[in-house]
Amino acid sequence: MWFKNLQLYRLTDKFSLSAEQLHEKLLENTTKPCQGLDTFTLGWDFPLGREGELLTHAVNDCIMVCMRRHDRLLPSTVVREILEDKVAEIQRAESRPVRRKEKLQLKDEITVDLMPRAFTRSTLTYAYIDVHKGWVIVDAASAKKAEDLLSLMRESLGSFKVKPFEVNQAPSAILTDWLRQRPAKYFELGDECELRDTLEEGGIVRLKRHGLEGDEIQVHLQAGKIVVKLAVSWQDKLNCVLADDVSVKRLKFLDVLQEQVEEQGFESAVEKFDADFAIMSLELRAFIQQLVDIYGGLNRD
Repeated sequence: MWFKNLQLYRLTDKFSLSAEQLHEKLLENTTKPCQGLDTFTLGWDFPLGREGELLTHAVNDCIMVCMRRHDRLLPSTVVREILEDKVAEIQRAESRPVRRKEKLQLKDEITVDLMPRAFTRSTLTYAYIDVHKGWVIVDAASAKKAEDLLSLMRESLGSFKVKPFEVNQAPSAILTDWLRQRPAKYFELGDECELRDTLEEGGIVRLKRHGLEGDEIQVHLQAGKIVVKLAVSWQDKLNCVLADDVSVKRLKFLDVLQEQVEEQGFESAVEKFDADFAIMSLELRAFIQQLVDIYGGLNRD
């Protein structure tokens, strides 16, 4: 359940539903397997998994939800192989070429025939609403994946007004300054970064498992490159990669937080989940707020 990526949004209206009320709203869009020619389905699942009874879970004025996506697995190579066999059969039987329009029609027919019999897989996307801060935090590596969850929330509630975090200072300028001088208080540089030239066709430099305080980095900065991704640690509690779109990648909570949970001892998986969520949400609230402050605050225009 510990989040691995952060896509950050702010609510533009006050969120007034309780966890129980939100659960009732989500019931109309619970997870369902693919049927017929569905290529995928989206629906709400229990954050607590098999142990859960509600589609929400609340701790620290934060409400967690979980979306399950079912996808049909129909490899394009399978469709192409069957199509090639059909085209060859027609050419032999009718002694004529099969033109592009007919190939496309055959491909559609093959897909319609195979889709209901294709295997499916499912993936989970977690998110939580920090009611106290007016934030929505989605554990997704891309904004597109996060948007699937937000769209499902809008469908379930009728309206769910959020905006991606927009800050008053460009994150790339802040992160570049961290490499030129030193990072902000409580942050330490990691061993990874990505620099890009400001010109549209400019170069890209990616460094991994590499010291970021040497002359080599300064040469790139002096040449006009800016930082678009930077690995950092925060208060010896988490490691992550900060990106210039205000997202947080490859988030990893360090042992000091994990040990806080383990020391408490639990009688059930529900209690363990509750403690994990409580500690994670409190730490992320502090981490995200400090990040926002460093970026000059949220632009609310």
